[in-house]
Amino acid sequence: MKPQSQLQALLGAFTLVASCQGAVVVPRDATLELGTVDALSLVERAFPDAPGNSYTPGYVDCPSDRPSVRSAGSLSQSETSWLDKRRNNTVNPMRTLLTRINIAGFDAGSYIDKNSKNQSALPNIGIAVSGGGYRALMNGGGALAAFDDRTVNATGNGQLGGLLQSATYLAGLSGGGWLVGSIFINNFTTIQALQSQESGSVWEFGNSIFEGPEKRGLQVLDSVSYYNNINDAVSKKSDAGFNTSLTDYWGRALSFQLINATDGGPGYTFSSIADDQAFKDGNTPMPILISDSRAPGETLISNNATVFEFNPFEFGTFDPTTYGFIPTRYLGSKFSNGVLPDGQRCVRGFDNAGYVMGTSSTLFNQFILQINDTNGPAKNVPSIVKNGIIKVLENIGQENNDIADYTPNPFFGYHNSSSRNAQSRTLTLVDGGEDLQNIPLHPLIQPTRNVDVIFAVDSSADTEFNWPNGTALVATYQRSLNNSKGGIENGTAFPSIPDQNTFVNLGLNTRPTFFGCNSSNSTGPTPLIVYIPNAPLVYNSNVSTFTPSYNNSERNAIILNGYDVATRANGTQDSGWSVCVGCAILSRSLERTKTDMPKACQQCFTKYCWDGTVNSTLPGKYEPKPKLGAVNVQSGAMPSGYVSSLLMGAVAIGLSALMI
Repeated sequence: MKPQSQLQALLGAFTLVASCQGAVVVPRDATLELGTVDALSLVERAFPDAPGNSYTPGYVDCPSDRPSVRSAGSLSQSETSWLDKRRNNTVNPMRTLLTRINIAGFDAGSYIDKNSKNQSALPNIGIAVSGGGYRALMNGGGALAAFDDRTVNATGNGQLGGLLQSATYLAGLSGGGWLVGSIFINNFTTIQALQSQESGSVWEFGNSIFEGPEKRGLQVLDSVSYYNNINDAVSKKSDAGFNTSLTDYWGRALSFQLINATDGGPGYTFSSIADDQAFKDGNTPMPILISDSRAPGETLISNNATVFEFNPFEFGTFDPTTYGFIPTRYLGSKFSNGVLPDGQRCVRGFDNAGYVMGTSSTLFNQFILQINDTNGPAKNVPSIVKNGIIKVLENIGQENNDIADYTPNPFFGYHNSSSRNAQSRTLTLVDGGEDLQNIPLHPLIQPTRNVDVIFAVDSSADTEFNWPNGTALVATYQRSLNNSKGGIENGTAFPSIPDQNTFVNLGLNTRPTFFGCNSSNSTGPTPLIVYIPNAPLVYNSNVSTFTPSYNNSERNAIILNGYDVATRANGTQDSGWSVCVGCAILSRSLERTKTDMPKACQQCFTKYCWDGTVNSTLPGKYEPKPKLGAVNVQSGAMPSGYVSSLLMGAVAIGLSALMI
């Protein structure tokens, strides 16, 4: 199918989905009661960093040590210095978590104490949250709420609260990137605060991105003013001499839904996270967002894509094509041959937080294309906005509507012999899942980061009914096999992963599964992967990737389902699940310190590790139903099987106030 036909088909399907929203049984005023959190207090917890507090990047004097491109052969000095603090600060929460888990026959507290002065001996944890639009944000939000010791009742027996505080890295992609970005731009706030029922809460998805936010709290724009505000911001960036793309519009619109600041915080930058005191002191994990480089007309697969990352310190890639990083703060500066030439001023503010989140999710530029549909959900968009979008499309061509434009290319003239981007003044980036690696594992499997275990939350829509089937893991595994000289894998290793049919036939996509339990079977040092796929426990969380709005009742139900998937329904599906999580955390550390694996962990690995069995026959239709009975989002009632777990005190996401 030609790209234009594909686009028309996609837009037609999306329009149908959008038009059917009114037919969904979920009432717009239904709610699941939450503990009250003052969402408006979050406004003081993040700050803008762009010149003039605007969306338009600005020229500033460069620091005395002028920014340049550095080789990706090691971590940056900034990350290395930060790691010293962060790794030390994970010791106490990790000790608390592991002692609470109480692995039979193993004194976790003594083990951590014995090795607390040796960072390399202790577990190094990463969390990766997949793409998948709002579905990924909400399902991933449920998992992070389960991992967060600030969540109400998340530190009870059998709970996993503290895993987030024990993690070194938190990576997101596309919808998962919205989740990670929203948490950190709001200064590492909690899922509970973001979904608060109080006036002015951040995650208000009942008004779609076409309508704009309700006029309450910090947002005071009506729909017309909302669109004019977005168009004005993008126009001023263009007038200042910077290229724009549909991603500018998309990123600005996202900001209104994800950033707790007036007008979506147009001056908030991703690099400003590095200046937040909690992050500087190593009291939070490092957020990383992922995007792929793609030249116009190029088709991406996992074996040819150059994967770029945004972290608070740097933007760049470990891939052998470009193999370099620049300071994120100075994106937009005119680097050449690896340096910023004398006479060139530095640019600040190009790394707008919404633009970075939009870059990781350019697939959703399809939302913006709906604006020109006179009969669609955005039919009331002002003509000035439509004209601006038409102008952008004329400049980049309809077939390249999914790109984010990073002109000037910071890697121009850098690694000319290996980089496809070295001879282009323009660097174009696209959705991080376009190469099928829809879980952002790439930054966490880099040998220089030495991550031991990755909790991979998968909200992909791989199957007919929008459930995952392991495609993202398969893509990363296949990429790791490209180990010829100069191969794209570049020294990374990944555990063996079966094909997608096996995932479905063996039920590996219905519950958590461990991959890489026996490290001796790997060709190189690999992390253990704890795969946590989206599955229906208390709600059918397989909503369409392109559904543009959710009332609070459905939002809360999907978050709750994600919490239950991560905790195995607070241990009701497996009372030993938390112990097995503890064993996964400790596994590589025990190997390094030559400590015997506890018998309880051996039993866990027998239960949860993929044993190499393959069944590649074509599976039947995969259409699961909620295993514990569905949440009634109309009344806020919970399924009877779930009531007992609430009464046991393992209440998810602040549902202690839930009216049953």
